[in-house]
Amino acid sequence: METVRTRFAPSPTGYLHIGGLRTALYAYLFAKKHDGKFILRIEDTDMGRYVDGAVEIIYRTLRDCGLDYDEGPDVGGDYGPYVQSERKDIYLKYARRLVEQGDAYYCFCTKERLEEMHEKGATKYDKHCLRLPKEEVERRIAAGEPYVIRQNIPEEGSSTYHDMVFGDITVDNKELEDNILIKSDGMPTYNFANVIDDHLMKINYVIRGVEYLSSTPKYNLLYRAFGWEIPNYMHLQPIMRDAQHKLSKRHGDASYEDFIKKGYLKEAVMNYIALLGWSPKNDCEKFSLDEMVKMFSVEGLSKSASIFDEAKMRWLNSCYIKELTPDDFYDKALPFMEKVDYLKGYDLRFLATLLQNRCETLADVGKLTEFLPAFDGYDTALFVNAKWKTDCELAKKMIPDLIELCKTDFDGLHDALVVYAEKSGYKKGQVLWIFRIAITGAQNTPGGATEMAELLGKDRVLERLNKSLAKLSGSL
Repeated sequence: METVRTRFAPSPTGYLHIGGLRTALYAYLFAKKHDGKFILRIEDTDMGRYVDGAVEIIYRTLRDCGLDYDEGPDVGGDYGPYVQSERKDIYLKYARRLVEQGDAYYCFCTKERLEEMHEKGATKYDKHCLRLPKEEVERRIAAGEPYVIRQNIPEEGSSTYHDMVFGDITVDNKELEDNILIKSDGMPTYNFANVIDDHLMKINYVIRGVEYLSSTPKYNLLYRAFGWEIPNYMHLQPIMRDAQHKLSKRHGDASYEDFIKKGYLKEAVMNYIALLGWSPKNDCEKFSLDEMVKMFSVEGLSKSASIFDEAKMRWLNSCYIKELTPDDFYDKALPFMEKVDYLKGYDLRFLATLLQNRCETLADVGKLTEFLPAFDGYDTALFVNAKWKTDCELAKKMIPDLIELCKTDFDGLHDALVVYAEKSGYKKGQVLWIFRIAITGAQNTPGGATEMAELLGKDRVLERLNKSLAKLSGSL
């Protein structure tokens, strides 16, 4: 059986978008599911959009996500070079071969003529230069006149191919334009380079976005012109921001690196994007990369677009966070805690133990600890709790006792609070509620009353108890 070979061929135009990463993931999963090869190719023919450092971002992202490619620019392979700008002469050779066969032609039309055509309502190029005499073509080339090479699409008939997701696709040839294969600077277009490269690199399964579904017949005509075997196709529906808008790099939608900076774990990101267009047979929602390889199937790929739901990804991320060991969580959360200025001076390792089961992302460490610097401005109405039957008057009465307890029994505070409740005739819940509000000024905290006291330390606790008493007494 022929070895399965898939590729991921991004353009180095900035960060790696979530949609692009999903394409890479599916190509990787399909290859590994069938003991095949996953290839990375850099398609940098559009030099106007090239961004310095983007190639390194692609390398780093794929490796960080566990999508180790078998061949690529930085790992080598038998079919390199794996960067299109280094393959310029290869494309020119094959383009000239097409011209000789009559499957392509030189076009000298100026930008002004093309614009005039569109202004008059033309929807595609009119094959004007196809009809130029050979002698005129040779003369104009010899004179150094700028030109492109266009594909010569048949004007009659139709083209049909099979897509593994969408089934048989038929397009009338008259709907296809004579696309440019080689630009005036000698560089190939995507339409041409990807065909040449896929063939020469023995790519037999092409996995890409659904936007190429209707234009694939153009590529197949090139395969046939060369007498090459046409690869198998899988076209993927887009990931949507909402019902009307695609996730888009141009619209500033989040990249993989953006989500990592926002405190998402790479495992959760990969897990979630896998579900954006693919459903495993067992309806499982949480799985590792190795488990994805085992479960992946073309039958599970969706014919409908998927809407990106960050709330769902946050939930999934929280599941992964909860499964970390305390040490791993601390190591991952530490950079985020160190960015929060007001956490300096606190026991961050202890804080991490409180936060782990409450964080949906690592960046939540800031949101969940806002009560630490923002204390004086809290609403005393927080002392009112219907369940425990507490109010401001009870708090005002109880806090002086709590101050004395903290002065004398801080090291054994939990037991001291329990004994105090029993001796005073209060419910334990009443004492703990009032104590927690009095030292945090927050409805929700990443731990209970005594945990918050341990985090704050004796001096801060006493300071806050006194401030709360003054607040309730109207002197603050």
